[in-house]
Amino acid sequence: MNDKEKLLEEVKTMKKVASRPKCLTDRVFHYCPGCTHGVVHRLVAETIDELGIQEKTIGVAPVGCSVFAYWYFDTDFSQAAHGRAPAVATGIKRSVPGSVVFTYQGDGDLAAIGTAEIIHAANRGEKITVIFINNAIYGMTGGQMAPTSLINQKTQTSPYGRDSETMGYPIRVSEMLSGLEGVKYLSRVAVDTPANIIKAKAAIKKAFETQLTGTGFSMVEVLSICPTDWGLNVADSKKWLKENMIPYYPLQEFKAPKAEEAKGGE
Repeated sequence: MNDKEKLLEEVKTMKKVASRPKCLTDRVFHYCPGCTHGVVHRLVAETIDELGIQEKTIGVAPVGCSVFAYWYFDTDFSQAAHGRAPAVATGIKRSVPGSVVFTYQGDGDLAAIGTAEIIHAANRGEKITVIFINNAIYGMTGGQMAPTSLINQKTQTSPYGRDSETMGYPIRVSEMLSGLEGVKYLSRVAVDTPANIIKAKAAIKKAFETQLTGTGFSMVEVLSICPTDWGLNVADSKKWLKENMIPYYPLQEFKAPKAEEAKGGE
């Protein structure tokens, strides 16, 4: 028996510990090497599988790095104009009773052109779930400064670093939304370490469960790395996120449904 045959025999005896989620297609991701969009996609797909909601889930793809999200999720999907995903999701949710609707948006899409959309959808308590990716930069269009870019962070449009005097301060979207009555579940997580990925999965599941109970708006903000536009390798990107993003964007659960609300159902 040669080495290849030995390896094949060993593989046959290995125990499978994980497999591709049912509602995640086998299409190869188009994301840059090291990008953690793929990690978040898997967490969302696992949640949909575990809750048994694939057949009634409808996603809304934004304009941004995840513009082709509908390639990867084996669920119904709609495309939205830049920043308008919450409005499209609102229309779908209201017109398709019993559906589970989620948007998947980046910080340029949600926190810049889509600021009004996300604030008013949240304030109305729209029964949708938002997955908000915060990588502190515009990814798809080449690395310009985003509303979430940090003070002194160098980008294509802030080559000397973000200056608060002329460019304002980074927007903490979760903190901004946390005071709205319509928001029932709100959390900020990260996907830079295995431990944080596990916590992120739990938060995403809670957000979808909140929608299933019909109590109101739910959102999970995910701190994500962008090695390409940050100009760093993956290891250094994770270190930069930990040392710079988390202190400004602390990981926490801002709001969760009250016990009596969590018992509801659509």
